[in-house]
Amino acid sequence: MKDNYLDGLNEAQREAVVNTDGPCMVIAGAGSGKTRVLTYRIAHLIKQGAEPFSILALTFTNKAAKEMKERIGNIIGGSEAKNIWMGTFHSIFARILRAEADKIGYPQNFTIYDTQDSKNLIKTIVKEFGLDDKLYKPGIVYNRISSAKNNLIGAQSYLNNATIMGDDRSNGRPRIGEVYMAYQTRCFRAGAMDFDDLLFKTNVLFRDHADVLYKYQHRFKYLLVDEYQDTNYSQYLIVKKLAALNENLAVVGDDAQSIYAFRGANIQNILNFKKDYPDYKLYKLEQNYRSTQVIVEAANSIIKNNTEQIKKNVWTSNDEGNRIKVIKALSDNEEGKLIANDIYDIQQHYNAKALDFAILYRTNAQSRSFEESLRRLNIPYKIYGGLSFYQRKEIKDLLSYFRLIANHKDEEAFKRVINYPKRGIGKTSVDHMIIKANEHKVSLWEIASNMQQYQLPINAGAQKKIGEFTAMMNSFKSRLEETDAYDIAKEIASVTGMTKTLHDDKTPEGVSRYENIQELLNGIKEFSDKNKEEDKLVTLPDFLIDVALLTDADNDKPEDKDKVALMTIHAAKGLEFPYVYIVGMEENLFPSQLSLNSRTDLEEERRLFYVAITRAEKKLTLSYATTRYRWGNLISCESSRFIEEIDEKYVDNVTIFDPKPMKKPSSSKEAAFKMKFSSPKKENLKKVSAVTSSSAGGGSDNKDFVVGLKVAHAKFGKGKIVNIEGAYPNRKATVFFPNVGQKQLLLKFAKLDIIE
Repeated sequence: MKDNYLDGLNEAQREAVVNTDGPCMVIAGAGSGKTRVLTYRIAHLIKQGAEPFSILALTFTNKAAKEMKERIGNIIGGSEAKNIWMGTFHSIFARILRAEADKIGYPQNFTIYDTQDSKNLIKTIVKEFGLDDKLYKPGIVYNRISSAKNNLIGAQSYLNNATIMGDDRSNGRPRIGEVYMAYQTRCFRAGAMDFDDLLFKTNVLFRDHADVLYKYQHRFKYLLVDEYQDTNYSQYLIVKKLAALNENLAVVGDDAQSIYAFRGANIQNILNFKKDYPDYKLYKLEQNYRSTQVIVEAANSIIKNNTEQIKKNVWTSNDEGNRIKVIKALSDNEEGKLIANDIYDIQQHYNAKALDFAILYRTNAQSRSFEESLRRLNIPYKIYGGLSFYQRKEIKDLLSYFRLIANHKDEEAFKRVINYPKRGIGKTSVDHMIIKANEHKVSLWEIASNMQQYQLPINAGAQKKIGEFTAMMNSFKSRLEETDAYDIAKEIASVTGMTKTLHDDKTPEGVSRYENIQELLNGIKEFSDKNKEEDKLVTLPDFLIDVALLTDADNDKPEDKDKVALMTIHAAKGLEFPYVYIVGMEENLFPSQLSLNSRTDLEEERRLFYVAITRAEKKLTLSYATTRYRWGNLISCESSRFIEEIDEKYVDNVTIFDPKPMKKPSSSKEAAFKMKFSSPKKENLKKVSAVTSSSAGGGSDNKDFVVGLKVAHAKFGKGKIVNIEGAYPNRKATVFFPNVGQKQLLLKFAKLDIIE
């Protein structure tokens, strides 16, 4: 144990670390060292004599928990750190549910359905009910059920709630409640829980089994919760119940970074903490260690516009830094080119690595133009939030074998692998099994294992194949708990025929799928070696628990490290980069059109912008396009109100770039690609708003534009009008631009700025 471990803390951090008794809330501004406070608080508790087993620390990502455990291990020793109950809400309560599963009627090796498993089951139920699958889309139904569970509304309560049912009727989906009931019944029959169930069932466990709640209240004498502003009602209630006995509860968060209302997060949990615990202590971490003064103060100038917040004054002693650059592009394609050019230029001049850059957008659909432009310049990038490794078909197939062997009742796994690789069990046979299972309210496995008893109407050949399949699965099941995870996983991949099928496919896709299977097996080997303890075997069910709770952010590979990060702002939370680009800064895109109906929604969008700004360490760039294709139509766009809300002293002039075509750069350093641009002085430009009706053709005859007038164009730079012809709305100007020559422009689309 290092004795001087508190020396690296500032005064506010130290106060939050050493006062360990009773409830406390740590409001941590962006980049203020909240992870450090959580880490050191846990280390200090152990230093003061607390047992590691008595500490429960809840995070929102596995990555955060792993990093914190490593840091704590560096202070107090790795063996002690291993004994702390630390992880995500879902992983910790999955662990508790495994131990207590029998109390609520589940098998110990229950399956955890991922989102796709859940949607597949919903799709099946919708079809069985004869409902319109365009109206009852799996995603819509799943989100409705998820929202209900996060608010602790079970299927029967849902059906009994007149308001909820009324909402469904008014939305044209009156039978969602019935689908929910069938979905829960089928999950239970399959011995499966979805992600939301891991919290919902924990609440049920604590509600119906006071002895179990009492046991964990006594076990966890100290509770710490990270990102408390992102907790939903279900999480809030679990924490409140567990902390009720000792009230040694420390929550850390930032109300200004509450951005997950769409997932059920309730900002009131952090705003009302003082009502739940009137004798709480409040600590504010206000010194930002991450960003420049300009970035910190610009973020402050934005968030002050929100009414619902805990007041704090975030500051930094870092350098002043560059002002925020705003790029105005003619189109979304040009926006992509300008950002890629800027990244290349910074790399050349400042020797920056690709991993130093992040392009953040409001929606995943915006990534295309940036991908294309980065590819043209040979700049490596990675899209976060795309198809996860564990969602690829071949990986899901092999994992489904593992799941079915661990839990024979797993319906989704059964349907996925019963005839893969092909073994002569056709769709008709499977459909007959599904009908019989629903008729007798039993699992598909029960039907497959007792075909004669349930009088399954299929031929002898198919029955033989099904019998061979169940015998193979039973053989693996019998050795599951006494065989190393890697050894049995490798055998399953081979004996089921998956490895051979993929190895025989010599197409590029087939080779890639085979390599992915090998990568999965390598991952199981690594997991097995890392978690092996003396006299304790690491089994395949152990791996399944771990992998079911992984997120995309937890799957970084070394080869992904030095790449520009492309991601939504939601995915960027908790990360930081020297150079950040926030793109698509347009009204109805950011803020989203859906957020303009209420102050609450608009304030959440503003918090999202605050999160985006505070990801930047050294340099921040905002960009927007004046035209963009949406739903197949070219629309005109205006800059986001959020740009206007930034105090202008922190913002650079709008940058108008030289339109020379972007070329693939030479490999020679001497031929470094340099982006040329002219930045007209702000005072020499008329404000866009002053000429909007003229430049956009919005109802005038463009009378502001006359021959001889000097103008500036977003793409072509400065120029002079040499001719005007036609009448509104088709009035055209011929403009001479020194860099590109004469251009004829339709004034209603040209977006020309008049230079005084």
